[in-house]
Amino acid sequence: MSQAPNRNTLWARTLVDELVAAGVSAVCVTPGSRSTPLTVAAAAHDDLRVFSHLDERASAFFALGRARRTGEVTPLICTSGTAAANYHPAVMEASQARVPLLALTADRPPELRDSGANQTADQEKLFGDAVRWYRDLPEPEPTERKLRRLRTDAGRAVHEAESTPAGPVHLNVPFRKPLEPVSVPGDVPDDLPPLAAAGRDGDTAFVATTTGHATLDDRDLGAVTEALSAERGLIVAGPADPPGPDPEAITTLAHRTGFPVLADPLSGLRFGSSTRVAPILGGYDGVLAGDAVADWPDPEVVFRFGASPTSKPLREYLAATDARQLLVDPAGGWREAEFTATDLVAADPSRLAVAAARRVGGPDSTAWRERWEAAERAHWEAVAAEDRPFEGRVLADVVELAPEPSTVFVSNSMPVRDLDRFAEPAARSLTVLGNRGVSGIDGITSTALGAGSATTDHLTLVTGDLAFYHDTTGLLAVERADVDVTVVLIDNDGGGIFHKLPIESFDPPFTEQFRTPHGLEFEHAADMFGLSFARVDGDDPAAFREQYREATTTDGSGVVAVETDAEASHRVREALTEATASGVREAVDDD
Repeated sequence: MSQAPNRNTLWARTLVDELVAAGVSAVCVTPGSRSTPLTVAAAAHDDLRVFSHLDERASAFFALGRARRTGEVTPLICTSGTAAANYHPAVMEASQARVPLLALTADRPPELRDSGANQTADQEKLFGDAVRWYRDLPEPEPTERKLRRLRTDAGRAVHEAESTPAGPVHLNVPFRKPLEPVSVPGDVPDDLPPLAAAGRDGDTAFVATTTGHATLDDRDLGAVTEALSAERGLIVAGPADPPGPDPEAITTLAHRTGFPVLADPLSGLRFGSSTRVAPILGGYDGVLAGDAVADWPDPEVVFRFGASPTSKPLREYLAATDARQLLVDPAGGWREAEFTATDLVAADPSRLAVAAARRVGGPDSTAWRERWEAAERAHWEAVAAEDRPFEGRVLADVVELAPEPSTVFVSNSMPVRDLDRFAEPAARSLTVLGNRGVSGIDGITSTALGAGSATTDHLTLVTGDLAFYHDTTGLLAVERADVDVTVVLIDNDGGGIFHKLPIESFDPPFTEQFRTPHGLEFEHAADMFGLSFARVDGDDPAAFREQYREATTTDGSGVVAVETDAEASHRVREALTEATASGVREAVDDD
């Protein structure tokens, strides 16, 4: 590291250099004055890709998306004041969804805090308990011990963010002027020890970190294996923590036990080669929504991993069952809001599945598995027989037609629910992602673009009109971050999900205060950010399929807006619930 012109430059260079040594390959930066030393250091580093954003909220969700796709942290750099506060929604999502995030918030020097000085806010522990670790760094000082501590803090920050459970980390970084890399004679000693000034030799991290995996000893593994030696069991795969479970490990356990795998679309198991070799089921949301399973015997045991399932019918089914439920979590965390799980198993699910599969034994569960498979077929037959167009068909078409390999990012509200019920398991090379930590509709576009920036796979974003409106500024990253995306915009002029709630029957205030029609023409937003735009009538599914194929095979990014009727779509969903229930009863009786 060459001689720094002043202590701020040295401090920022040291911090950024150590982040890179710890494995960081990209950083998201927003413009500001107080963060100048950090921004300059990041921009000057040869091994660092810098994504420049104008909006802190969009920047944070973009970084979240990259980390969700890769499992590795992309740090954030912002100036002081309200800039840091705009990170908060993404910090909340990262915390609940266990996605690594590192916020580097520049701050005014300590003497200006609580003084009324302009653009000075209390940034101490700004994100509260949402972060895995927080440190208010000392003011830059070119001394051996403080620089060693700074390098240690940088390595620790990356480790804490990417450890188990992964999540957000906050480093508050105060600077006093001068902020630019101007020469300040005598500010940086010429005789700084090499270890503090340049770090370890060969770009080695100052502190090497080794992360283990939670496993069970023989006695506890034996207890789990005994529990799984049952005739009637289920494996429930919820939304995955990045980088996700090992599909081969889970399918190995499914083979050995004969248990069906109820795979959330965000679990990493519903799509891919695992569907060829194991009973991966995706129709459970439709099967369990009606009353067709009321007379079924309860499962004896349920092996659960991942976050809480997207499907409400599945959650309610698990809550009502009398089964022994093993909630497997690598961090020993509790992610089961119905409070009916009987066992919390603090272990890595993939490693536990493989270990248990080697030892499990017990009665054959063929009849139980065939019952679920018959119900699965009945659900997809009911969906295929429905000839009325509705929003769920759009999600099914995207999963069927997306180029391989693809990253498919799905918004909250109705899109992820429709994906859950209407996207059939398939041996397709798809990575399906969503923000299910706190399940907000803000930052959806930015998160998708961040995920797309981390891979050369095609990127499709399926979003509703309100979520698209919320994060319109995030579209700037299409050009600035050089991400190609096909946006499938389901435009039903308002909050369609509210048709699922009892408040639908009370109008007023339903239309104006809940569905909130907006009448916006999104073609103007696409034009503003240089995206192509096509509008199709949701009553013409063939037109959407044709337009989507064209959009995904044409260079550049674009929006395919599908105009739908939220109420009519909801009525179709209700009819399909009845049709699936009828089909399940007939199929299981025949079986």
